[in-house]
Amino acid sequence: MILDKFPQLKALILDLDGVLWKDTSPIGDLPKIFSLINKIGLKYIFATNNATKSIDEYVLKLNSFRLNVKADQIISSSIALGIYLSRKYPDGGKVYIVGQPSLIRTLNEFGFHHEEDPLQRSDLLAVIASLDYSLTYEKIKVASLLIQNGTCFYGTNSDVTYPTPQGLWPGSGTIISAIETASQSKAVVVGKPEPIMYDIAMERLSTLPEETMAIGDRFETDIVGGQAANCLTGLVLSGVSSLKDSSKWIPKPNIVCSNLEELLRCRTC
Repeated sequence: MILDKFPQLKALILDLDGVLWKDTSPIGDLPKIFSLINKIGLKYIFATNNATKSIDEYVLKLNSFRLNVKADQIISSSIALGIYLSRKYPDGGKVYIVGQPSLIRTLNEFGFHHEEDPLQRSDLLAVIASLDYSLTYEKIKVASLLIQNGTCFYGTNSDVTYPTPQGLWPGSGTIISAIETASQSKAVVVGKPEPIMYDIAMERLSTLPEETMAIGDRFETDIVGGQAANCLTGLVLSGVSSLKDSSKWIPKPNIVCSNLEELLRCRTC
């Protein structure tokens, strides 16, 4: 079991896409896997870069896989961005959002409201970009013009792809890169590999970094972010990263396994 290898371990920070599921397909027997986590005695929380769903929608999706999860056990890059913007702009304000309706709703809860006609406003705080299934040329154009005129530019996460049963689909990073190219400006990105999501997770778990393992399927976000937060790190090969990429992994994860169940059991690691 994993505690044989890491006896100080008390909690897991788990990614979702590529670790628990690929789109609507679970990776392994999830009720069995979480029964094992409970048997081992580990606390856990989910931290996902995917900003296409609200926390309530993630609760419903996890419940659909027969996992009983509470809202405070889930942190998304949209939540991390809301916290980050709240610290920078305590009074909230108008923003232009290229993203899903769930991101707009989440940022509304933090006091940041999407402006449909931003080019006519002089009080716009920021342009925010994320994965947007309804992306158009017009949205990229408007965002680019605003940024060129001096509006601050933020992104939820830099994942250029995300895993599905069909293969890798374009992710938030692809859209952010398009706007960066058009505007000739870099976005401030708050999702993984930045450590803010892990810091929030450990605060909720009441654990120290050396007692906490960040588990994900993408080295350059999940693992690098966990390392930046000084956590233990576990890479699963059920999503994006593969052993063929291992020569580029510096520093290495603490443990690499084929999937989450194998990692918990410390088999094929």
